[in-house]
Formats: sequence, C-alpha cells, structure tokens
Amino acid sequence: MARVIAVCNQKGGVGKSTTAINVSAYLALAGLKTLLIDLDAQGNATTACGIKRDSLEHTIYDVLLQEATAQETIRRTEIDGLWVLPSSLDLAGAEPYLAQVENRESIIRGILEPLQESYDCIIFDCPPSLGVITINALSCADSTIIPVQCEYFALEGLNSLMQAMGMIQQNLNPSLRICGIVLTMTDFRANLTREVAKEVRNFFKDQVFSTAVPRNIRLAEAPSFGKPICLYDPNSSGALAYQLLTQEVIQKEGLQNHDEASGARPSRPYQNIT
Repeated sequence: MARVIAVCNQKGGVGKSTTAINVSAYLALAGLKTLLIDLDAQGNATTACGIKRDSLEHTIYDVLLQEATAQETIRRTEIDGLWVLPSSLDLAGAEPYLAQVENRESIIRGILEPLQESYDCIIFDCPPSLGVITINALSCADSTIIPVQCEYFALEGLNSLMQAMGMIQQNLNPSLRICGIVLTMTDFRANLTREVAKEVRNFFKDQVFSTAVPRNIRLAEAPSFGKPICLYDPNSSGALAYQLLTQEVIQKEGLQNHDEASGARPSRPYQNIT
C-alpha cells in the first residue's frame, strides 16, 4: 500500500506547493511510483509539472463530485514514475458542497482506496487553509510534511496546525503523525532566519528536518516553465536541498518501491539521490 503524505500549512506563501512538487519529483527519480494530488484550487502543482489546465477534461473537482474517476483523471508527467491528479479553479467551489455531504471527512479516503496498490507514495498538496479539503487529506494521510517560512509568525501558525492535527488524531485518524517540519526560504546570513530556525528546532526537536530549503531564484522560476527543479536546474542550491530533503523523507517513511518490497529485481536501479 502506498504511503500517504500530506504537505500542509494553513498559512500561504510558505513554500508548500514548491515542497510538494519537488519532493514528489525526487521520489519518482529515486524509483518510487509517486502520485501527486493537487488539492489547491490555485493549481500550482498541476502547472508546475507541465500540465496545462485548459487541456484538462477532468480535475480533482470532478472526482470529488463523483462526475469522473480518479483513474481517468490522473495525468502522466515528463518524469518517469510521477503522475499528477490535477486541480483547477473550480475546486474553490467544492468546499460549500463538501460541507453538506454526509461523512464529508472521508470523501478523499474513498477516492484513495482503489489507487493505493498502484503507487509507492501519494503526496497531497493541501490548500492554505484548515477547511474541509485539508481535513479530508489529514484524515487519510499516514503523515505530514509541514513547510515553515523563517519569520516571526511561523510558530503562531504552527500552533494552530498542531491543534487541528491533534483533533484529527483524536476523532478521525489516530495513526496520523508528523514526518517532519521543513524550514523554507531560508537565508542564514540574516539574523531573523537564524533566530526563528533556532526557536523552531528548540521547540520541535527531531521533528524538524536537518535539511533547510534556501531562498533560490531558480526554485521560484521553475514553475513558470512547467518543470520541477530537477528538470529546470538540477545543479542549483534549491535542487540540492530538495534532493537531500527527499532522502530524509525516504528514510523516515521507510519507503520502498514495489519491486524491492516484493523481493523482485527492480525494473530500473534505485537511485541514491544524495
């Protein structure tokens, strides 16, 4: 069964989609069949993987409304082993509908069930809110990756998210855990970055990834070209950071590809991305 990881933070602009996109890409490059599910109406994960939204017949919105199946909506990407369940602006209208549906916290769980045996890892790019869609994702996720920008309001947002996760663990998903907190858009020449990073690490200890993602213009440019950083500029500092971060995710989650798990010879060599 696929490991299901939700990349979430209710605060926008913290590198959430960037993290979901690039961790998914490097998981695929490491030989893991990976499905990236774009749950953000902005659709950044969709377009950053080279999928043109105006060419889509169906999106996750149609799947949530049971007007299409996930299997017919999933799209291949330029990276072998990476697929995307795309999003569109229509998804912004799904929250009011989902809020009225019976067992609304389990809708995405039902969508995942027929998919889990086909992938090694499923990544959610959650919207920047703690609404019905994010709660759905957390209700069926094994773990979360939480991107945190190094600014003074970082801990305030984290506290709200931790409280929400505690309620979900208590009422909906007792096995939900934190894969890790990743510091994003860092510049350790700045006092603010050093102070916030120290505070986050002191408070959350080993729940914080060793790898921090730097501010990097190439990371910011890559989505406009419809490419993850591994295709746009694999030698950039942002690419190196996401390679190392993905290796940490693989180790923490104990991820294996299908062939390794079954004891069969892998169809292509497993890449050591460090």
